[in-house]
Amino acid sequence: MIILGIETSCDDTAVALVSGSEKKCRILSSVVSSQIKVHAPYGGVVPNLAARAHLKNIRPVFEQALEKAGRPDFGLIAVTVGPGLIPSLLVGANFAKALAYAAKKPIVGINHLEGHLFANWIKNPKIKLPALCLIVSGGHTQLILMTGRGQYQLLGETRDDAAGETFDKVAKLLGLDYPGGPVISKRAKLGDKSVFELPRPMLSVRSPDNEFDFSFSGLKTAVLYQVKKEKKLSPKYVNNMAASFQQAVIDVLIRKTAEAARKYNVKSVMIAGGVAANSKLRREMKEKIKEMKIDFYAPEPEFCADNAAMIAAAACFRNKKEGNWIKINANANLKLVD
Repeated sequence: MIILGIETSCDDTAVALVSGSEKKCRILSSVVSSQIKVHAPYGGVVPNLAARAHLKNIRPVFEQALEKAGRPDFGLIAVTVGPGLIPSLLVGANFAKALAYAAKKPIVGINHLEGHLFANWIKNPKIKLPALCLIVSGGHTQLILMTGRGQYQLLGETRDDAAGETFDKVAKLLGLDYPGGPVISKRAKLGDKSVFELPRPMLSVRSPDNEFDFSFSGLKTAVLYQVKKEKKLSPKYVNNMAASFQQAVIDVLIRKTAEAARKYNVKSVMIAGGVAANSKLRREMKEKIKEMKIDFYAPEPEFCADNAAMIAAAACFRNKKEGNWIKINANANLKLVD
């Protein structure tokens, strides 16, 4: 079956076509239109501006994806219905419903976080279960235990800022461009991670209720206090702070993930989400998990950020055949685990 995927949960307009079944999938096309230039002056995503850009871009992106795939006859439409920004979600959901009605095609709603999780399956369809997935992005930092397709347990999540959000805020403190993740990663390669002693929040927590939770607001505040001591931020200072901050985040993510993997005796560990594209996180997480004799997986960097191929893949591997166009409702606070 060929599945059309549509993703507009935040600030990327994405459409993809995927051919496959529950056992494997092949990407026929994947087109993403970024809105970075729209939101960069504000240092973050402005919901109404994002929705306007989606309205402008979704038809051209759809046509481009169809053209790249050779205009195949798709049999199912999969669209992100949450979580995300409600103005953005509505654009994608309404476009998908109108398309499904006009083309008389079945349609299913996909959880954005499940899409990130199944991005790992695009190149590795035989991941062994139970598996642990660290979803780390601009809006989410969660540890998910996966015992089956569609069977998830939330082990821990951020209590305040998500990791990606913290990268953006620290980048702003350092006078760097938006989005913060790529630019901090670039500057960190030029810096010394040992210059600043920054906190590793919640590493010592041992309560069963929040053992695998995250917190990054204290780390962000620690950077703020350090920056305030400087009258002028030199390039060397920015590089060293970027390296020190990035390492603090990575240490927390790896430590929590490794502890959860050990406790739940998983066969596989995955990372997903925009921050999963960070080369240092990927490398150090892989080394740690391999030391534990556990299989490690990460999506290709292009499928870490928001994209529609992961949404189509989720529908493909879950084989969701139920649903029709009138049941697709955008939900900004949609949960992966109830």
